Parts: sequence; C-alpha cells; structure tokens
Amino acid sequence: MTQEELLARAEAVLIKNYRQAPIVMARGKGCELWDAAGRRFLDMTAGIAVCCLGHAHPRLTAAIAAQAGKLVHVSNLYFVEEQILLAEELVRRSFPGRAFFCNSGAEANEAALKLARRYQRVVNHAERNVVVSTLDSFHGRSFATVAITGQEKYRQEFGPLLDPVRYVPFDDLAAAERALTGREACAFIVEPIQAEGGIIVPSPGYLRGLRELATATGTVLIFDEVQTGVGRTGKWFAHQHDGVVPDVMTLAKGLAGGVPIGAVIASEAAAVGLANKPGGAVPHASTFGGNPLACHAARTVLAVIEDERLLDHCTDIGEHLGRALAHLAERHPTACGARLPATAVEARGRGLLRGLVVKRAAEVNTRCRELGLLLSLAGANVIRFAPALNVERAHIVEAIGILDRALAEVGDA
Repeated sequence: MTQEELLARAEAVLIKNYRQAPIVMARGKGCELWDAAGRRFLDMTAGIAVCCLGHAHPRLTAAIAAQAGKLVHVSNLYFVEEQILLAEELVRRSFPGRAFFCNSGAEANEAALKLARRYQRVVNHAERNVVVSTLDSFHGRSFATVAITGQEKYRQEFGPLLDPVRYVPFDDLAAAERALTGREACAFIVEPIQAEGGIIVPSPGYLRGLRELATATGTVLIFDEVQTGVGRTGKWFAHQHDGVVPDVMTLAKGLAGGVPIGAVIASEAAAVGLANKPGGAVPHASTFGGNPLACHAARTVLAVIEDERLLDHCTDIGEHLGRALAHLAERHPTACGARLPATAVEARGRGLLRGLVVKRAAEVNTRCRELGLLLSLAGANVIRFAPALNVERAHIVEAIGILDRALAEVGDA
C-alpha cells in the first residue's frame, strides 16, 4: 500500500488520541528512518529515548530472533532464566537490591507507588498515604502516574485521580523539607533530570539533599529513571552523577532497545513493600512482565553498551552536541531565549539527553521534519535531542545544520 492509502486507513480505524505527523515509518537502520514513500529521515529522537542502539542493530536483531525461536512467554507462575540473569545484571550496575519487571515506565512507577504505600504499613506500621512529586514532572499516563505528574494539562478531564498528592518545585530542597517534615508522605518521587518538563538538570546537591531528607523522615525515595536511565546521560543511571542511591528506581524506555519492558529496582529493605506473605494474596504482578523475549533483549542492550563503550561515547558526543546547541543559541538570539526568564539556560541537558530553548518550538520542530530531521518537544518551548547512544559525529553535524536552517527560517522570523 502507498503511504497515502495507509494514512486513509488510519483515519478510519485509530482512536485519535495522538497528533501524528502524516508519515508512515517503514524501516530503519542506525540513526536513519525511511517512510512508506521511501523518504529518508535523520532520527534524533530514537522513539523518545527508546531505541538506544538505533534501528535494526544487528546484534540486537539477532538476539531477538534467536530468543523468539526458543521461548517468548511462559508466565510468572514459574522462574525464567533470562529474567533472573537480567535482574542480576541491573543490580550489579545500580545498587544492591531486588528487581520486579513489567512492560512500561508507567507500570514501573505504579509498582513503585504500591511498594511505597505498602512498605509504610508493613515496615513502619504507619498510615502514610501522601505521595510527594515535583512541579513540571512527568511519570506516566495511567490514573496513578498521571495523578503524580506535576503538569496540570495531563490531568485535566479525567475526574478524581489518586489522592493525596502534593507537588513541590523541582530543585527546591526547602520545599521538599516542608513537604516531608510532617511524616505523612509514603514516598517522594523525582526524575534526576526532568525530561518532559524541559530537560531540566537540578543543581549539584539536590538529589543528595533529597536522600538525606528521605532517610531522616522514613520516606521512600523513588528515582524515576524511565527516560534518563540505561546510559542516556553517560552513566548507567543519571543519579550516579551525584553519587546517591535511592530506595527505588524505575526503568523502561531504552532498557530493551525498543522491545517493551519496565523494571523496578528496590533496595533489600524497600523490596519488602512488594514481598508476598505466606497464605496472602500476591501484592503485585504483571502477566507479560519479565518475559524471556524482553529480558533477553534487555540483556543484549546492556552487553552492547558495555562492549562498544557507549557510556564514554555518550559523554563525549553529548558534550559535542551540547556545545553545538549552545552555539546555535548564540547564532539565533531572537529564536532561542527571547521572552524567557533571565535564568533560563538555552542549551541544556547531559549526555545524549539535550534540549534547546526555542520561542516557536513547535513550528521549528515541524520545519525540521519537513527538512528530514526528526526531533521532539520537551515542555512547551524546548527542542529535544535523544538520539541513539551510538550516534555518529556526522549525524550530529547534519542535524545541527538542519536545525540551524529551521531556526533561521522560522525562529528568527
């Protein structure tokens, strides 16, 4: 079928919840995608930080095919070898603890919230129900995770959501202290870098301060690493830049390079919050979570990142990208930073999660797509780069050239 025929069929049968561009993607290789009409695009969004090895990586492709021919799914009524091995590998790269597997970031955050509430009852014997989150955060679109997302636009028109939830400003330890002092909170959930909120990197000491506050008040500290984890910032997990350890960490997106998977890593103490009791109901479960196919894909992703030294590559090329974006901000002062607070940083981010503040971001993003470059928006006015971790310098040069042109044509107008 032609692209036009496929788009017509989509118009007839899909729920119109998304705002897709009128493109049907057909195939990809590395950092390139081709649509059903045969047009090539340079992909600097990688499925929004999901395809961390790019498209059709030969080693990941072979691993998925081999596992599909062996075992795709059984159920969590039994142990699964790939799940056990993946749990070991994640714990080894993060912090001592235990793993639970599901299918997405929202599900991982849901599990973390259930863990935190039940932990307070099982361990602290306390009715601590409040979840503290940060303004401009994003934690998912299920009822519970949209309720703790600190952006009102995602919560509108859905009626009563999970309660009680308190929102505090991001990167504000004094506000966090006020929210936790009363010991009503079961959990404080925070992104080490606010991704959907605009690629906001907190001040040095913020995450460490949260760790100290959570420890002092008996609050479960949850780091949402759904977008920042698995090498995206140049370390396995973004909180490792600050040398702190959470009670719970949630993962998804890049973990299996495009195969759906979510994970919760909990310290030995916190993991009691989801542990079963003899004779009691299973406190939490996932039908597809931790299936052999997804776990084998994830193990392959971790191995490739390590074998190809992609953490170092991410740091080096991410710094190059950051400098290039800062240069664009200087070249286009009207487009980048105009009418923004004086404290706004036009080029921001860490590793290969980068953003550029642009006054007419949506229009610039559209123009980039028309010119063959795929980017995405983070917040209302930030152009986001989240390419594959093995992106080449030539790809960055090409992308910056296209964005430069789009800014000149749209942003400076």
